[in-house]
Amino acid sequence: MSPQLSWSDAPEGTQAFAVSCFDPDAPTPAGFWHWTVLNLPPTQTSIPRDFGNIDFPLPPGAVRAVNDGGTLGFIGAAPPPGDHPHRYVFAVHALDEPIQATDGIGCTPAAFMSVFHTIARATLTPTYQR
Repeated sequence: MSPQLSWSDAPEGTQAFAVSCFDPDAPTPAGFWHWTVLNLPPTQTSIPRDFGNIDFPLPPGAVRAVNDGGTLGFIGAAPPPGDHPHRYVFAVHALDEPIQATDGIGCTPAAFMSVFHTIARATLTPTYQR
């Protein structure tokens, strides 16, 4: 279940937000994308718990990316049992314009497209180990 997140003080010129969760410690060459949502409205300053549930309605214009598990929703923390602690980087990007994408874009392309329009970024990085 995705966590509740809040943010404030978006810079002038923010036209949309992107929210993502990435595990750089996953046992793959490129980490593991758990979740990305693009084009949240610039007036939005929080998301409720379980917002990453595929059944949770998104605001008009928002876009869900396909995570590395092949689904559109949030995939929770599940490092391999006995593996080292994994970092889960939740990021909120203030964007200078909405990203031109539709549901089903991959998280990596979504991140690549977002980087060119990010005017501010905030992160929260909890860890988890089994």
